[in-house]
Amino acid sequence: MTGDLEALTDPVRDRAIKQLKKRHDFATHLLVYILVNSFIVVIWATTNSGGFFWPVFPIVGWGIGLVMNAWDAWHPAEFDEDQIHREMSRIQRKP
Repeated sequence: MTGDLEALTDPVRDRAIKQLKKRHDFATHLLVYILVNSFIVVIWATTNSGGFFWPVFPIVGWGIGLVMNAWDAWHPAEFDEDQIHREMSRIQRKP
């Protein structure tokens, strides 16, 4: 009986661990983003007397990647059996 319970919970446990790792990796990514971009802004502020704010380019560019990383961490692509069967049927109908 205990073996049956473990067989049911192992895939769920594996998915939970995977999701927690994604969230941990996102937190690391966010920290590095903040530190590096802060450093870039400090360089801009100390070397430029109020000129064009060029750090906007790495901040926005990297920020897009950060947002996508956050989406992956908090909105995983989980599919139910109905969606899987519909996609299988669609693929089989293709010539």
